[in-house]
Amino acid sequence: MNQDSDSSDQTTGQDPLLLLKALQLLWTKKEMEKQLKEEIRRGFAGLQDPLAGLLDMLEGSGDWKGKGHSLGYYITTELQLWIKEHPAAQQSGIKLKKLQAHVLGILAQCPANLLDPLISIYQLHTADRNYLLGHVSHLYRKGNYKEAAILSIKLKLQPDQDVEKMCTPLLLQDKVNLVEDYVEEYPELQSKLLHILDTWCESHFNIKDITRQYQGLSRYKPEKFNRKMLSKLVFRLLERFNVDPALCPNVINQRHLRTLKYLFYKRFVEKAMTEENWADHVQSTVGENRWLQGHLIQLLTSYCDLSTAARWAQRCNLPKEMLPCRVADELQKLQIQERVEEATKADNYEESKKKDYYQLPIPRANIHFLQTWEETLQCWEKVLQPAQVVGIDMEWRPSFGMVGKPRVSLLQIALKDEVFLLDLPRLLQQAEEDGEKEKLPHFIQMLYSDASITKLGYGMSGDLSNLAATWSALKDTDKKAQGVVDLLTVDKRLQKRSVDWKKGGQEVDVLSLEQSDEGRGVKQPEKGLSLLVQYVLGKPLDKTEQLSNWEKRPLREEQILYAAADAYCLLEIYEKLCKDPESFGLSSDLTESLVGKESLKPKAKKQLNKQEALSPSGQQCQGSRTETLCRPAPISPKEFSVVCDNMLQGLGRYLRCLGVDVRMLENGDDHRKAAEIARQEGRVILTSGLPYQTLQSQVAEGRCFSVNSSEKAKEQALQVLKHFNVQVSLSDIFSRCQVCNCDKYLKVSRERMRQLVEDSRQVPGASGTGCLLSCEEKPHRSCAAAVSSHGTAQPCCSAHAERLEGPVLAGGTVLQVAAIPPGVLDKAKLTHFYCCTGCGKVFWEGSHFGRVVSQFRDVLVTSRDKETIYELS
Repeated sequence: MNQDSDSSDQTTGQDPLLLLKALQLLWTKKEMEKQLKEEIRRGFAGLQDPLAGLLDMLEGSGDWKGKGHSLGYYITTELQLWIKEHPAAQQSGIKLKKLQAHVLGILAQCPANLLDPLISIYQLHTADRNYLLGHVSHLYRKGNYKEAAILSIKLKLQPDQDVEKMCTPLLLQDKVNLVEDYVEEYPELQSKLLHILDTWCESHFNIKDITRQYQGLSRYKPEKFNRKMLSKLVFRLLERFNVDPALCPNVINQRHLRTLKYLFYKRFVEKAMTEENWADHVQSTVGENRWLQGHLIQLLTSYCDLSTAARWAQRCNLPKEMLPCRVADELQKLQIQERVEEATKADNYEESKKKDYYQLPIPRANIHFLQTWEETLQCWEKVLQPAQVVGIDMEWRPSFGMVGKPRVSLLQIALKDEVFLLDLPRLLQQAEEDGEKEKLPHFIQMLYSDASITKLGYGMSGDLSNLAATWSALKDTDKKAQGVVDLLTVDKRLQKRSVDWKKGGQEVDVLSLEQSDEGRGVKQPEKGLSLLVQYVLGKPLDKTEQLSNWEKRPLREEQILYAAADAYCLLEIYEKLCKDPESFGLSSDLTESLVGKESLKPKAKKQLNKQEALSPSGQQCQGSRTETLCRPAPISPKEFSVVCDNMLQGLGRYLRCLGVDVRMLENGDDHRKAAEIARQEGRVILTSGLPYQTLQSQVAEGRCFSVNSSEKAKEQALQVLKHFNVQVSLSDIFSRCQVCNCDKYLKVSRERMRQLVEDSRQVPGASGTGCLLSCEEKPHRSCAAAVSSHGTAQPCCSAHAERLEGPVLAGGTVLQVAAIPPGVLDKAKLTHFYCCTGCGKVFWEGSHFGRVVSQFRDVLVTSRDKETIYELS
């Protein structure tokens, strides 16, 4: 090549196709860097028109049409750099228009990485806009919807296009991310798209009217195009683009209807809500919406008697023409009746509760509801005393899956002889009116930062997170907290003992006792703080007021007693545990180990989730935290096992790729299956959206985590790993099979693998689909190399590994050797292959490992004493 370089320069300078041939020769020899670059630049300098020459070369070579790095891409990017150094090579006028028309025909076939360089080189942003729109319309009419949308995005043509026309076929093909990119920079298009999607979600709208127009659409996924998918997409776009939800009344109504059905389930199936509590939420949910009120009456006729339905119809002032005939008749009777005597009923109910639930040991007169600053000052004088022990809890209105953090409505502070309930909304209003907004936050910060005062809580990180959302002045309270005791750590230790018992068969006292109460409906296990109270003090908390509307004033007497008990029980638990920790299976230094110390860690960049961070390993957390008040102790992926709810398979695959033990529900599975698996196998539930409300109530505190459904799977995986403090090492990556979750591999040399592949191809009917030779292994030659990849040694084969006689393991697993592309076996750097002993899938070293390392570098930890299946080159 060097001998002919002079003549080659002259030839390639005259014809772009001859230059292409010379470059292809260098490319196939992989002499890429210096020689190829010099040859390209000499060629450009010798071409009469480099811009036209590039198009000729692209049309003369087909390698650039596929994904990945190609010669066409290399030539194009080099020309882009060369033009910057030689601006005179740029074209203008009629000649540039001809080149632009030429390149537009190529763009439709281009991979994504070639679009930007070609648009820049041929200055397509300066081309006639109507001409560009006409070209995109031509692509659309040919059925190239994806290509038309991508080109529109690159050339910023969206304002002049019909958003419904452009986005509908993309949604039918399940290209939701492309739709989001299409409208991302245009608020007006975002609103139009959301309005269109909301129209499609209307109950009387026939979605088939849309799908019928695209029946011949390639890669059409009708199962993904339904109201449920559209509703999720609408909420995702509302949150991502910060659009007013009022723009989507149909989807919002459907969300409220689901909330309404959930409330009926909690009240009439689980019987976990009081009548007053349930009624508050129902009224708040339906409001003045006639459509929701109509559905409310329908649900009432299904779950209740006609009298109850008629009372609600009267309460909502519904016209008789909206009511079923039987309800209308009952309403007429109800108009001449008085309400049932509820006072006597309530007294009887209170008497029955005293026998079954924890009761406050202090008189009612010692519970103080504070609504003025003068009353609050008296509270602080008693609370801010050295060596004081206080129980702290907070209440807020349940969100039922709606967006945003809840605002704290009530702050409870319990002392030995009395309990103070601070009406935060009223106190905040008074402080704003008096121009002294910082007074109350100042006292709260004094309380939490005073190391001489022991503060007791349960899941205090979540409380403080919501408190910070209520008062921005309190956003750093968790960073400065001292003398904090989060009794959630005790609960976690006891849960850990429960999980160990289930796995190992050793009998211990387990916090999984279920109580049956005929008056409360189906059998429901106690959970959270109520379970801890039952275990330590003998009786559980009565949680029927937990889902109260805590923003409504005045508070009912039942709410006041519930709130006071939630804070005061912490004092009694703490006192009993400190007196005799060993009787509960806890260490004797309980007091010292639980009291938090000032955190020395820097402030976290971002709080990932509003829930409290809990360690699935059950280890205790000490001191203040960066993202949460009680940051879990670091664990490895092998100590972390999860079950992923519906629609989170992408998250599950990422976690499995990083070595986490993952079970995944199929999209058709019932959400409750996740809770069953979690309880049986000691796994953490990963879910999102409304199912979180149901699932978290069926497992222990902190064993259910809601990921951000608007994030992509990779960001969700990072969120989970950081939340549970899972530290991934290089040896964890690909330590589990991404297909079957198995963590045992068989290490096979390249020569042995080549032989297995050749043997499988000699069998009649064998193909690359996994239908392989079933060759029985001899017992004395069975592979003993299938060891867990979580061991300290690298997964490898024993001395008998090279004696493997066929692609079938001793357990009957067929190695999928026929699926290995022929070129892989010829790579000199590959010395070994790794075969999953569970499903037989074959893995080898490639670029995927490096990409995973790059994507999850934030959670990777380095360790010199560990190796990995794939070493970084």
